[in-house]
Amino acid sequence: MEFVEKRLAQLAKKGDRQAFAELVDIYKDKVYHLAYRMLGNTQEAEDIGQETFLRVYSNLARYDEGYKFSTWIYRIATNLCIDRLRKRRQVYSLDAEVEGTDGLDMYSQISDQRKGPEEEILTSELQGVIQDAIHQLPPKYKNVIILRYVNDLSIQEISEILDIPVPTVKTRIHRGREALRKKLQHV
Repeated sequence: MEFVEKRLAQLAKKGDRQAFAELVDIYKDKVYHLAYRMLGNTQEAEDIGQETFLRVYSNLARYDEGYKFSTWIYRIATNLCIDRLRKRRQVYSLDAEVEGTDGLDMYSQISDQRKGPEEEILTSELQGVIQDAIHQLPPKYKNVIILRYVNDLSIQEISEILDIPVPTVKTRIHRGREALRKKLQHV
């Protein structure tokens, strides 16, 4: 299979649209499932699938044939999913009427358990420091740390997404945590 994919990638790089169509056919379900596992949303997974293949097509000239095509396409899809998760924000309307009440809105359901301004600033600063430390990690550690602790994926899922063995994922998580610990020990 790897030889076939490599040959199709070479042909697609030279402008063979049929070869590219075959690559899409091979990977469309795999990319969709990867995106669905990361995002948990059918529509977003379909969008990521389309965007992945658009990026693959527009960047075919930059594909390094020394690497497996599957690794390259999964990396593109994973990065698009990570970007989507960062941008995702849940939106709740506090003005919406609560079902089964006579005109009560969501404000009436909220108890005042806010953090004080000082605690909010400290929390915000700490989150910023942690994010900066994660982004300073080498990419192979940063990817697994984000997938594991930000996206809460299992080690098996990370292995499938990054197309690396489970023991390698475990090693990278361990080394990534150690690198984070060193960066954050003086915080």
